[in-house]
Amino acid sequence: MTSTAVAHPNIALVKYWGKRDDALILPDTGSLSLTLDVFPTTTSVTVDDALTADEMVFDGAVATGSPAARITTFLDLVRAQAGRSARARVDTRNSVPTGAGLASSASGFAALAVAAADAYGLDLAEKDLSRLARRGSGSACRSIIGGTAIWHAGLDDATSYAEHVSGPDLGMVIAVVDATAKAVSSREAMQRTKSTSPYASGWVHAAEADLLLMQQAFAADDVSTIGAVTESNALRMHAAIMGCRPPIRYLAPQSIALFDAAERLRRTGLEAYATADAGPNVVFVCRAADVDAVRDALIADEAAGMPADRLIAAHAGPGAHLIEAVA
Repeated sequence: MTSTAVAHPNIALVKYWGKRDDALILPDTGSLSLTLDVFPTTTSVTVDDALTADEMVFDGAVATGSPAARITTFLDLVRAQAGRSARARVDTRNSVPTGAGLASSASGFAALAVAAADAYGLDLAEKDLSRLARRGSGSACRSIIGGTAIWHAGLDDATSYAEHVSGPDLGMVIAVVDATAKAVSSREAMQRTKSTSPYASGWVHAAEADLLLMQQAFAADDVSTIGAVTESNALRMHAAIMGCRPPIRYLAPQSIALFDAAERLRRTGLEAYATADAGPNVVFVCRAADVDAVRDALIADEAAGMPADRLIAAHAGPGAHLIEAVA
């Protein structure tokens, strides 16, 4: 059986940063995000009884080492649920820059979860697909969900999953500052933050309060509060990361300039707020109807220093879904 699925990255408005259980990938706090309609990952999984080991191809190149081992570990979870031992061939095509802080692992493991579950004959509800994707990469559980999603921290494996949350129609403009892979992975940086940053516990308490405030703002369709919480939550996360020893600094000088650009936009009456995941790239959050205006304003802002071809307009996108299943 070959099954093919597509998934899109999500950008968190309230960030996930820190795990209380590394094996099950249970987060310290809940989070909330928007799944986008750009940068899809397409993954095919072929179950083949003739294979003696899993085979992985990423963007046309054979994957080996840690990336391949991570996929095999994930497929072992699927095989255990399905009660099967056959190995699989995985072919992934990624359009989002990998490892650059633009949620490539979220779209990657969400697509893999959907394709692998189908290929191995599992009929999983959306909640259970979210739980499965979480085991590959925490934020992948949110890319299973279309539009805005809340990831419940939960108490255990069964209760830690993402689901849709209703709210205003939001859009984003992605400023690609640097598309190359970052030197320190999110996984390593999370661990270092928790073990060495004096601000780690403060981050957890602040993120819990931010999530509650964000849920209230979504229920009230309050875009101003959504934006303000989004921007401050991102800066709080980066402050905790920069408190590591040795320190980790994901934000580049241009990243800071783009946060300044968001403030300038608001002064002109165009409501947009900046956020950044674990990388230098900055995302502007705004009303969906204002996406083009925000992008045009950033192009015109010489101090922002962003050429048009590195400013990507995005809207709410679909959840991970199967696009092909053939015997």
